This record gives sequence, structure tokens and C-alpha cells, in this order.
Amino acid sequence: MGSNKKQQKRKMEKELKNYGKYGQMQIKHSHMGIGSCAYALGATIVIFVAILLAYLKHGESAGYVGGIGILAVGLSIFGIQAGSKGLKERERKYITCRVGIVCNILILIFLIVIFVGGIR
Repeated sequence: MGSNKKQQKRKMEKELKNYGKYGQMQIKHSHMGIGSCAYALGATIVIFVAILLAYLKHGESAGYVGGIGILAVGLSIFGIQAGSKGLKERERKYITCRVGIVCNILILIFLIVIFVGGIR
């Protein structure tokens, strides 16, 4: 009998955690926005790997670094798409979408500047 009351109390506490102020549901972050931030993080890691590879090979790995750079561009483009799709989700927090879009755009601009500088 006592364990049944404890189970009901735990269930009630668990349900109350889902509700915010004045009995409204807490709004969760957008799934695609979190994915957009993950794409930005992945692109940043890929860029650092390319820089590390170029440093360790003393600049003799242009093909590998170029391929890795194209991968980073693709990741940032997918991140922008994911962030824009996340803005269309209903009843979600959109801060992760906005942060992901801005970070991915900055990464893309950074890579374009490096590419244009390499052409000169």
C-alpha cells in the first residue's frame, strides 16, 4: 500500500516537471535547430582537422585539405538547411535554429574567404 502511494507521488512529480509557470507545458528546443548546431560543430572540427593535417604534412597535402574543405562546406550548407527547417517547427524554442544558422553562415564565409585567398 505504501509503495503504491510512492509510485503515484513520483508520477505526479514527473508530470509537474513537464509543466512550466501557470500550468503551461514547457517548450522544448527545435530538433532541427539542435541538428544545425551539430552540423556547425562538425564543420568546425573538420576545419581544425584540415589545418592540423596541413601543419603536420608541411603544406604537402593540398588534395586532402581541399577535399576536407569541401566536406566542411557541405556540412555548413546542410546546417543552414536544418536551421531553416527548424524554424518551421511549431511550439518550439528557436534559439538553437538561429545560433546554428549564424554559425554555419560564418563558417561558410570563412571557407569562401580562404578559397578566394588561395586562388590569388
